[in-house]
Amino acid sequence: MLEQLLSRENLLQALKRVEANKGSHGVDGMSVKSLREHIVQNWQTLRQAIVEGAYEPSPVRRVEIPKPGGEGVRLLGIPTVTDRMIQQAIAQVLTPLFDPEFSNHSYGFRPKRRGHDAIRKARAFMKEGYRFVVDLDLEKFFDRVNHDRLMMKISEKVTDKKVLC
Repeated sequence: MLEQLLSRENLLQALKRVEANKGSHGVDGMSVKSLREHIVQNWQTLRQAIVEGAYEPSPVRRVEIPKPGGEGVRLLGIPTVTDRMIQQAIAQVLTPLFDPEFSNHSYGFRPKRRGHDAIRKARAFMKEGYRFVVDLDLEKFFDRVNHDRLMMKISEKVTDKKVLC
């Protein structure tokens, strides 16, 4: 699985996705525009660190985003663009494994699904006579989830130890 993750095709697709999404810089200050050149110059070292299990993502840059209606702020963590590319490459390999297991009624952060699709589906259910729609936001989920248990569940589908670490 690690070879699939590190394949040229997968990494080029991840790079293009990060470039298309644009976004702000991480703690290293590197812009999305500089990413391609950085990867070309540093790929062998980066790849070797990933293969050896020595790669360590950088800390995220913390930014406060005002909540709608002036209800305080939301903390946003912005990874470096290099980390974003690696995360995207991982997601491209893992999503086809895990997405089919998710509920058909789940729309958040799913491929080919958007908030507008959820609203359209909710309206269709209402026309069928249903009276309630549940909108669930798992605030700070990854701060509270049992990571050992989560990794154990992931390891049921991901057997490559180098991808799990």
